[in-house]
Amino acid sequence: MAAASSAPKNFPLNGYRYDFEKPIAELEHRLQEARKNAADQRPETLKALEAQLEQLKRRVYGGLTPWQRVQLARHPLRPYTLDYLNLLVTDFVQIHGDRLFSDDRAMVGGVAKFEGRPCMVIGHQKGRDTKENLMRNFGSAHPEGYRKAMRLMALAQKFHLPVLIFIDTPGAYPGIGAEERGQAHSIAHNMREMAVLKTPIYTCVIGEGGSGGALGVGVGDWTAMLEHAYYSVISPEGCAAILWRDRARAPDAAAALRLTSSDLSELGVIDEMIEEPLGGAHRDPEMVAQRLRASILRFLKLTDALPEEELLERRYQRFRKIGVFATQQLATSGLTPA
Repeated sequence: MAAASSAPKNFPLNGYRYDFEKPIAELEHRLQEARKNAADQRPETLKALEAQLEQLKRRVYGGLTPWQRVQLARHPLRPYTLDYLNLLVTDFVQIHGDRLFSDDRAMVGGVAKFEGRPCMVIGHQKGRDTKENLMRNFGSAHPEGYRKAMRLMALAQKFHLPVLIFIDTPGAYPGIGAEERGQAHSIAHNMREMAVLKTPIYTCVIGEGGSGGALGVGVGDWTAMLEHAYYSVISPEGCAAILWRDRARAPDAAAALRLTSSDLSELGVIDEMIEEPLGGAHRDPEMVAQRLRASILRFLKLTDALPEEELLERRYQRFRKIGVFATQQLATSGLTPA
C-alpha cells in the first residue's frame, strides 16, 4: 500500500495558495506569532484572534465562487486516490497493465478489502512533484489506462466484487499517440460495458472530473462528489478559449458550466455531495475518508439486497432521467415558452 503523499517543496505557509485565502493566511500568521509570545499576551487577545479566524474561514469558504472551487479541486495538497486507499482499504494489491500495450500510471487499481469485504478499487492518480507528475502524466490517462480499468472491472464481475472508483483527472490525455491507440474508442467501450456490468459500481469525484476522461470510469449505480470537486464536460479554461478566445475568462466559464457539487446535485447528475472540512479535503483527509467510508457502506447496504436484473435496470433509469425537464405554462399571460 502506498503511503499518503507528502507536500511539495517550497509550498506556501500553512498550505494556503490562492489569492482568496490570503486574508486567512495573514490572520493565522498573526495568531501563531501571538501564541509564540503567549507570556506577553492576555488570554482574551488569543481567544479573540481565534474567534476572528474561525469567522473569517467560514465567511471565505462558505461563499466560494465556482472558479474558486475549481482551484481547491486542483490544490496540490489535496488527497489523491492512493491517499484515500491508504485510509479506506486494507490488503491492497495493485494490478498492472492492459494486456495490449503497457501499464498506465495515471490509472491505478487492484483488489483490496473494504471493511473486511473483498472489492475492486480503481482511480486516477496525480503526482506531488514534477517528477511524479510526469510519471503519472498529471492524472490524464492514455487508452491503456481505460483498458486496464475495464480489465479490472471484468475481473470484478467474474468474482462478484463491488467496484469502487475514484475520479480525479483534468481529462483523458489528448496527444497524438493516445488518439492513434484508440482513446475515444477506449472511453466509449468502457461506458458501454459499465452500463451492463453485473456488479455494483460506486463512483466518487474526489477532485477534478474532466470531460470524457472522467466519464471513461464514471458510469455506475451511484455518483458521489466531494464538496469542492468539480465535474464538467470541459475545463473552464478550455470553455473560455472556445467561447471567448480568452482563457483568462475561465472564472466566467466556471460559473456558466454549473460544474460544482451543489449545482450537479440540483440537476440530478450526482446522487450525493460529501461535505469537506473548512478549506478543503487537504485540511483533514482522515475526516473526509470517514465520510467516504460511510457513503460507501450505505451504497453497499443498498445494492447487496438488489437482484442483478433490478441493479441493471436502476442503473439504466438513473442515466435516462439525467437532462429530463418539463415546460410550465405561464398562467399570467397564457403564453408558453418558445
